[in-house]
Amino acid sequence: MEINLVSDTVTKPTPEMLEVMFKAEVGDDVFQGDPTINKLEEMAANMFGMEAALFCPSGTMTNQIAINCHTQPLDEIICHKLSHVYSSEGGSFAFHSGVSVTLLDGPQGKITADQVVESIKPEYDWTARSTLVVVENTCNIGGGAVYTKEELQPIADACKKNNLKFHLDGARLFNALVETRDKPKDYGELFDSISICLSKGLGAPVGSLLLGNQAFIKKARRIRKIMGGGMRQAGYLAAAGIYALENNVDRLKLDHHRARVIAQVLEDLPFVENIRPVESNIMFFDVKKPMTAFDFLDKLKENGIAAANFGPQTIRFVTHLDFTEEMLDETVRILKGFN
Repeated sequence: MEINLVSDTVTKPTPEMLEVMFKAEVGDDVFQGDPTINKLEEMAANMFGMEAALFCPSGTMTNQIAINCHTQPLDEIICHKLSHVYSSEGGSFAFHSGVSVTLLDGPQGKITADQVVESIKPEYDWTARSTLVVVENTCNIGGGAVYTKEELQPIADACKKNNLKFHLDGARLFNALVETRDKPKDYGELFDSISICLSKGLGAPVGSLLLGNQAFIKKARRIRKIMGGGMRQAGYLAAAGIYALENNVDRLKLDHHRARVIAQVLEDLPFVENIRPVESNIMFFDVKKPMTAFDFLDKLKENGIAAANFGPQTIRFVTHLDFTEEMLDETVRILKGFN
């Protein structure tokens, strides 16, 4: 049995998802003529109470389009130092938009309204112009940490008061929503733009959506084309996204439960320490020296388990749609055998 805990991006379409993909009605989306993409965009916008949406190949693209739409060259983004837009998108905020960043610290990749306000630059000739705040929910490198609406509301209020745009990198937003029970429409009221990913825990093979008002999405559509993201008969992919939103949201709670079960086993291993709080489907932990992360990955590989390292001592496990109950039992058995 091959068990893959590297990421929730490794999921593959189920037979049911493939069936709706094969049956999708398609057209040319560059001309806004693909009915399945149009349906997905309308569905997502309505879900979050926002005016419009744009289907894109990836979450990096939706994030970078949002940054480009909200800023001008020589502006700056305020975000956490662990945020995906800073740490995992190749510095593309500078490449595409000519902006800099102010990086904030905080537990598990989360920031506060006070930090945002304290970071706003005075309008001097020699300072970048503070324009945009970005938060990530859940925060991947923060261990899948979850923001609640109550935590986000003060940041949104601070942004409005200080004329800052507020963007949500919601690559795993539905993982957060099934935990907090917050409503998607509550988020539509907080943010100027939202990116949601369909190809992680929701199980679609490709695609992310960018949400905002009509004027924002009109501009975003042009930027998508310039970045090479204008697709033609991509309704086959959008059909998978529709299926994912209709069928795979509530089951995310299963992934979270399985992650917590594994974390409990890790607590009993003598060479494991510093297990981060498990709030969703991601768990980070360290192995004690002289063992290294690579040593532990090799032990896992010998037993048919794949995972990822995030430093010389740090390992990440991610549970997902294709990590079954049988795989959980096998993972628990193998880990207990390391004791």
